[in-house]
Amino acid sequence: MGPYVLTNAFVLLGPTLFAASIYMALGRIIRRVRGEHLSVIRVSRLTKTFVWGDIISFAVQGNSTPLSVLGYAKWGKILVIVGLLIQLISFFIFWLTAIIFSKRIHRKPTTESLQPHIPWKKSLHMLYAVSALILVRSIFRIIEYTLGNDGYPLTHEWTLYIFDSVPMAIVMVIFFIWYPSQINPNSDLDPEGNIPLASSMSQEYLRV
Repeated sequence: MGPYVLTNAFVLLGPTLFAASIYMALGRIIRRVRGEHLSVIRVSRLTKTFVWGDIISFAVQGNSTPLSVLGYAKWGKILVIVGLLIQLISFFIFWLTAIIFSKRIHRKPTTESLQPHIPWKKSLHMLYAVSALILVRSIFRIIEYTLGNDGYPLTHEWTLYIFDSVPMAIVMVIFFIWYPSQINPNSDLDPEGNIPLASSMSQEYLRV
């Protein structure tokens, strides 16, 4: 039972950690191009808003597996669905925020957004791609748990690979290749933006 609990928890919660990185990256992209005035949500609250939604989703889903093991399968199933719905709604709002910001900055570009050495467009496209993959995975998981143990997804193993494992593997590859490590909001003294994003993301997460 122990290995089952660990496996199920890691499969459920992994994409939630991806989501936290995505939320933080958007805030840093907006700050780097000095486009705070173009964001729908105040940038100082942007990361906090979505990461808190992520934390709630993480906590709700994380408690589902122990409940199922303890014999409360129905409540465990409900918690998984609720957690995935929170993640889905959070991602949808995030997607709208990113798209609206992109349209606004194209209409009213800032001086920084016109600098060729700032790869903010490529970074936004990367965020769109990984967000879409996690959305597909979340929708699949909601359908899977809604249909239950006798539903098609849980009785046919190939669905788990195609709609869960493969999308998350692609997310890892995209992050590895196009991770916005050179997007640094305070790189005015360093036009190449060589300060890695990863070095300060942990501090930003802790401030939330």
